Formats: sequence, C-alpha cells, structure tokens
Amino acid sequence: MPDPHNGTGVDKRSSKCKVLLRLANRRKEPSESVSPTRTLAMPQRTGCSSARPFAQLFRTVDLMHEALVDEVPTTKRDMYYKDVELYGSQSTVDRLVDDLAATCQLSRADFSVRAASKGLVCGSGVIIRLRSGETVELGDSEPALIPHAEDVQSFEVDSRLAWVLVVEKEAVFQTLCRLRLGTHESLLGQGLVITGKGYPDVATRQLVKTLSANLPSHIPILGLVDGDAYGIDILSVYKYGSLSMQHENEQLAAARIQWLGIWASELAALGIPKDVLIPITKHDEKKARLLLKREGTPTSWRRELQCMLFTRRKAEIEVLGSVRSTTDCAADLPSSRDAYSGEPSNSGPPLLRYLVAKISTACAEARANRL
Repeated sequence: MPDPHNGTGVDKRSSKCKVLLRLANRRKEPSESVSPTRTLAMPQRTGCSSARPFAQLFRTVDLMHEALVDEVPTTKRDMYYKDVELYGSQSTVDRLVDDLAATCQLSRADFSVRAASKGLVCGSGVIIRLRSGETVELGDSEPALIPHAEDVQSFEVDSRLAWVLVVEKEAVFQTLCRLRLGTHESLLGQGLVITGKGYPDVATRQLVKTLSANLPSHIPILGLVDGDAYGIDILSVYKYGSLSMQHENEQLAAARIQWLGIWASELAALGIPKDVLIPITKHDEKKARLLLKREGTPTSWRRELQCMLFTRRKAEIEVLGSVRSTTDCAADLPSSRDAYSGEPSNSGPPLLRYLVAKISTACAEARANRL
C-alpha cells in the first residue's frame, strides 16, 4: 500500500520502495474522526526478517478462507498448530485474527474462527437448544460448558428465574455449585451462576449479553468479583466491553450487570480485620490508577479503588472466610450503598450467607424499581 503522504509510494527517508499494510490498532482508543492503525512494512531497517510478519498475516488469511470455503469453523489454537514454525507463538495468531476482524469491522465468527470455550454455567432456570438438535439442560449443582453463540438456536427461561450471578473465579463458582446456590431455600426464585474463569472468553460474554438484553428488568444480573483493581477491570469487560475487542463491544457489552461485591468499604461491617487482607502490589496500584483515569468509570467503583489505594490492601472473595462469626455478620451487612434491608439466612458458610443476603436485597430493589 503506498504511503498516503507520499504519492509516489516511495519512503523518502530511505529512497527505496516499501510495501505498507495497515491494520487496526486495537491497543489504542479510537477518536471520533480517526481509527488508530498499525503498519506492517517491508523491507524494514531492522535486522529481523521483514517478510515474516507478512507471511504470518497471509497464512492467517489463507486459513480463514479455508474455514469459510469448507464451512468448518476453526479455532485460533488449530490455526497455530497448522504452522507452528511460522507463527512461533499462540499470541501471534490471536493478535492477527483479532486485528483482521477489527480492520474489517467484523467479528471473528464472520471469518469462521472461534476461541475455545472456557466459561461455565449452572442453575435450573434455563434450557439451551442448539442448532445441532441437542439440548443443554442445566443442573443446580453440575456446571455445563457455555456453548458458542453461533451454535445456539434458542433459550428457554423458566418463569421462576429470579436472578443471575456472574462470578470472577472458577474455584468460588464450583463452591457455589456444590452449595446449590441456584435453588437455595432462602432465595425467592431460582438463579443462574456463571463464570468466565477470570477475564471472560467471547462465549461467556455473549451469554451474559444475551441475558442482559432479553431478561425482564426485575431479574437482576449481578457480578461477584474481588474487591481490587483486577476484579473491577473484569467486571468492566462484562459491562462496557474490552479495548482489544472494541469493534464488537456493541454485541458483547452487558450494560445491566451490577457489582454485587465484594467491596472494600463493607469489610468493617463484616468484622474482617485489616491484617487478614492482602497488601496491594505495584501492578495493582498501576491498574487502579488506570481505571481511575478511564472515562466512564462509575463513581461507586472509583470510591472502592480509592479506598484500596488509601489502605494499601485488597479484598479477595476468599476473605469472607475470615468473617468474625457464623451467626451475626449477615444482619450487619450493608447490601447496598445506603443500608441493608431484608431477612438473610444466618446458617451456612459465610460466603453463602453473604450472597443470600445481598442477592435477596438486589431482587427486592429490582422488583421495587419495576413498580
């Protein structure tokens, strides 16, 4: 591609012809008038092979074309193993696939490329019917792998579904499945529990987005993440989308998700002493300051980040195991930013009591707002 600033297509600095190819730069925020790009150039002045990036790009395009023609979806992992020597690492394939999709303003699915699913869901309030004719019937204790949106024909939602909980950590998710939180007797109605195992994959984000866009407003969609900068950033990916996939945020961002907990500001009411909290690292501090600078970060999230920076401590979900007793903390728990209301269960592990109390209030507030 000729240099747009040089009609001859000649790089004036080197007085040699160059091949230039511009791709979308997903690491930069777009402006209203300009979409950021990055440029592949050949030849380069550096000692490394300037042809290799072009070879990697065209091999990726070739594999995408093959998947489209054969009508057989491929994965980034499959693409990498078809030419390990050329790519060198999995991250090269990941970057090129997403850069090409962003450049064309399409999704990876439009190129018949998928990421391997990793998200899990459990609960008895939803039946997922697949295009293959299979049915995924969810159980309240046995998690199921979240299918790709392209494979889903329809969802059937039970009229008793009352809430959805998105959990950051798989270990916490598995615990909640074993405790059968989705059908807990102290909660009014059934619930779904979902995890993306940290930063979520596309299939998990698509499921949460679908629920956010289609469930009635009186069914709250709640997020349980660590009370630290990375937990808040993961919640932000669900709610607002990610910078690296900004071209798909409209199809992936679940605007209705609310931060249920855990909040640094509620730890005193839970009776959790400061000395059991984990000190923040330099990476935590850097991430927190980036989130504070980011436009659109909710005021309540900013307060929690500022609290973390002030105390130099972060609250992980597992810290609920340090609650001072097994009977008296739930009644003290502020379930909203203002005050607690409701009658939580005072039996069971602290994590379970914490969630029963807060989910109950979130459901009550959602129903009240509908009236």
